[in-house]
Amino acid sequence: MCASGKTLMIFVDPGVKIYKDYYLKTILEDALLPWANSNFNGRPWTFQQDSAPAHKAKIVQAWCKSELSDFISAEEWPASSPDLNPPDYNLWSHLESKACATSHPNLDSLKASLTREWDEIDDALLRLIIDAFPKQLRAVVSAKGGRIEK
Repeated sequence: MCASGKTLMIFVDPGVKIYKDYYLKTILEDALLPWANSNFNGRPWTFQQDSAPAHKAKIVQAWCKSELSDFISAEEWPASSPDLNPPDYNLWSHLESKACATSHPNLDSLKASLTREWDEIDDALLRLIIDAFPKQLRAVVSAKGGRIEK
């Protein structure tokens, strides 16, 4: 998600390990960059990641610094950053409760349900999540970058 709404949803095939090369080519170059170019139309935007190994890889960090308009590098990001990722606590639980309200006979059914529910998330919910984010940031600063209690 981003401040202006939903991003694209990317599915990774079962068994695929998201190493730096896969992440760089499949996620960043082939999906994120074209989507961002289309959606931001030259307007500035900031990209943030968590501390997953593929995200912190030198080749990925270098690509992000050279290709993205504004990028928060691994050295600027707290080592324990889940509290700085609003979708983890809000959006994904909402999506899971909707998409998994009924069981799915196969992976394609689950993907279709996730995509449908993602598309149906309204801007009002996204705005609530985004508007709550500054409070979350202040709490992390108060905790000196450490974990915060909800």
